[in-house]
Amino acid sequence: MVHLIDALHLGRPDVICIALVECGRNELLLVDSGPESVFEVVVEGVRKLGFQPGHVRHLLASHIHLDHTGGAWRWAKEFGTKIYAHPRGAAHLIDPSKLVGSATRIYGNKMGVLWGAVGNIPEDQVIAVEDNAELRFGSERFRVLYTPGHAQHHSAYWLESERTVFAGDIAGVLIHGGPPIPPFPPPDIHLESWKDSLAKIRLLKPFSLHITHFGKVADPIPAIDALENRIFDWADWIRQRFLEGRSEAEIIPEFERFTVQELLSEGTPVEDLATYERADPASMSVAGLARYWRKYHPEQVP
Repeated sequence: MVHLIDALHLGRPDVICIALVECGRNELLLVDSGPESVFEVVVEGVRKLGFQPGHVRHLLASHIHLDHTGGAWRWAKEFGTKIYAHPRGAAHLIDPSKLVGSATRIYGNKMGVLWGAVGNIPEDQVIAVEDNAELRFGSERFRVLYTPGHAQHHSAYWLESERTVFAGDIAGVLIHGGPPIPPFPPPDIHLESWKDSLAKIRLLKPFSLHITHFGKVADPIPAIDALENRIFDWADWIRQRFLEGRSEAEIIPEFERFTVQELLSEGTPVEDLATYERADPASMSVAGLARYWRKYHPEQVP
């Protein structure tokens, strides 16, 4: 059975969702941990569901961005939890110095408030898992799906018994059943890989998705299709602004207005707009898409 825990990032609901899976008697699994700043909230969430945090034996990392697995080291340290991640991410869980350096350049003195502390995980508690690997935990069986596009170290996880995919960020951000939107943070955005990753998930014909921002998606194929269209539409919108001679700083407020209008046009309640922005900041998407165009298609931008 799958349970969901709202990590209440910065005290706000509906931004970061952690999945808890019952794998057997006294054997629990988390998909992602959230940042270290929400560790105690998630621990208490496990207790409120009637379980013991010490029974969380396994943690599947979708990828190593701090909002997803910045707190994984606390689970390893406090409860002996084993952490499973793509090989490209596993090394950075063992030695997070490069990850911290990169994040600090982006977030500066907000690092502690946003994400809490970052610590290393002992090598013997980190298991690197490749595409298509089968993981058996108690009565449950997961399959690893390497799903780059949002990040080079991104994996999703197929839980056969529930016919669901724990999709991290590759299936986008979707608040209260609203439209799915793509998070485009630097440095790894690659649209062509993202399209292939969505195709891989689509082929499984899942009954549902579980995403970190936010929760269960009960009608997955239309959501995947809508997300794929939006990925390329938004990327081209950014490209057009560069062709018009705009700088990144000039594009950010324009892009925020553009995305707000698109969300409103699809029936998103006004009160959900801030939650979308918290989960998927416009400034991050502009930076990520700027890097994508300049790195992979420099002939298409000035």
